[in-house]
Amino acid sequence: MKKQMAATYGVIGLGRFGTALATTLAKAGKEVIVIDRIESKVKEMRQYTDYAFVVDELSEQAMRETGIQNCDVVIVCIGEKVDVSILTTMSVLEMGVPRVITKAISQEQGAVLHRIGAEVVYPERDMALRLGKQLISGNFLDYISLDNSVEIRQIQVPDRFVGHSIMEIELRPKFGLNIIALKSDHETTIEVNPGYRFKKDDVITVIGKIDNIDKFERTL
Repeated sequence: MKKQMAATYGVIGLGRFGTALATTLAKAGKEVIVIDRIESKVKEMRQYTDYAFVVDELSEQAMRETGIQNCDVVIVCIGEKVDVSILTTMSVLEMGVPRVITKAISQEQGAVLHRIGAEVVYPERDMALRLGKQLISGNFLDYISLDNSVEIRQIQVPDRFVGHSIMEIELRPKFGLNIIALKSDHETTIEVNPGYRFKKDDVITVIGKIDNIDKFERTL
């Protein structure tokens, strides 16, 4: 498969994580190559992509035959089999794929993968963190971690803020946070007026240090 101007993706391993990822990319109109050793999983993916291959052994030669070396990004989704995950990642890196992302299920596995040159994701850990934040704060909706100290977080505006303006709640001077988006009546704006008065069910997106966001949420 020849590389196109648009980014192309490869997904190796069609477990729950790999299948969901490949399906999401394909439905978004992205060109996706998927590989797995189980034929039924590969057949299921053929409704989303023409490039779905059964590969019994993840040798470099077998993977090259699928054309996965031509992808801009390859995601290795074989976290449970640590040895296979590491060897497959090494093979993909040696093929010269510009960006290789690998699922890990432990810090030790992630450290090895990072050392050989892969980006590492921890789906189970990240889901646990997300669930934990939701349980701790009834106003928390979603977040993006920018690094170990800064987050972008969506927060449901509490009832006691309804009728008050953004300026009146003093989010920046009191907590060092900035509102970068506001969702109200199913519409989202990034041009947030400090004089805007909150309505019921509004959602704000704030950016700031994690400790400051946590401090703000505790006051809610």
